[in-house]
Amino acid sequence: MPEVPLHETHIALGAKMGPFGGWDMPIEYAAGTVAEHTAVRTAVGIFDVSHMGKLRITGDDAYSFVNSVLANDLDRIAPGQAQYSMLCNETGGIIDDLIVYLVGRDEVRIIPNASNASTVAAALEAAAPAGITIDNRHLEQGIIAVQGPKSAEVLKALGLPTEHGYMAFEDATWNGHSLTVCRTGYTGEHGYEIVIGNEGIIGLWNAILEVGQPLGVLPCGLGARDTLRTEMGYPLHGQDISPEISPVQARTGWAVGWKKEKFAGRDALVAEKEAGAARLAWGLLATGRGIPRGHMQVKNSAGDVVGETTSGTFSPTLQIGIALGLLSPAVSEGDELVVDVRGRELPVKVVKPPFVQASTK
Repeated sequence: MPEVPLHETHIALGAKMGPFGGWDMPIEYAAGTVAEHTAVRTAVGIFDVSHMGKLRITGDDAYSFVNSVLANDLDRIAPGQAQYSMLCNETGGIIDDLIVYLVGRDEVRIIPNASNASTVAAALEAAAPAGITIDNRHLEQGIIAVQGPKSAEVLKALGLPTEHGYMAFEDATWNGHSLTVCRTGYTGEHGYEIVIGNEGIIGLWNAILEVGQPLGVLPCGLGARDTLRTEMGYPLHGQDISPEISPVQARTGWAVGWKKEKFAGRDALVAEKEAGAARLAWGLLATGRGIPRGHMQVKNSAGDVVGETTSGTFSPTLQIGIALGLLSPAVSEGDELVVDVRGRELPVKVVKPPFVQASTK
């Protein structure tokens, strides 16, 4: 199992490690998941997300090539901006969801999910015309996410750019190391993701913890990352979205360029959108004691199965159980349902995520 460049640093900080996306990653540190979650919501937290992929696509009009493959429409953004997008298969399922950095007509950068990085790279390589180069920098660069209402203060203390808008990025240098600072994240809070070469990431991580100490910074693991993203209703690939789940079903159709003439899976998605999906994503808010988890049956008052949870957790912010699920199109917002939690019925209410108000912008 590969290790991120910060692996020994995490061990020294007392991190509990575990496998995720094929990498050995920190699950939580000594403070625990709830404390880390709270730090991000109230102050600032720092995550190592170096397991995420890093692709650089270059060549004559690389922009048009990428736009012909990915679902979202790059015409919606300008150079210097980032965009949430998806790579779909021919049946409309989501091979991966990813962030696209538009540098210019001849350079596009993509951040795919960890376990899907090689799959996305292979798909782009297979579709690329002559003159387009797919540079896979997965093992050469790391990513640090600095998230929370005080995240800008931390970056300013290090002389890094912070004034660019949401879903925008700037290239910069720190201590002689080239890096990219993007106003993105997976927590619902104001935050940044910093892409930097492996040679500079340990120094940057330690510097962030040092300058952030007076602001209440905590190193955060994947446990807090999961509770934070679930509160926002952000999908996790492999659970809430997958090659068997389409953007129409997952309600991520806002990230599809429906007017584009060409992108992978277009015909299937257009047909599903017109016919109506057989299942739709919803949020489920527990109204009783209990914590829903993924892959649990959801039933109506008559005892009929109307769907399944895809993610579930305890919300540290709300202090109750929450879940995401794929449910029958007959289900409506406000419906009272139950989740089968290991043979016990947990009452839940159907809601539209997010469960907690976003502060990203």
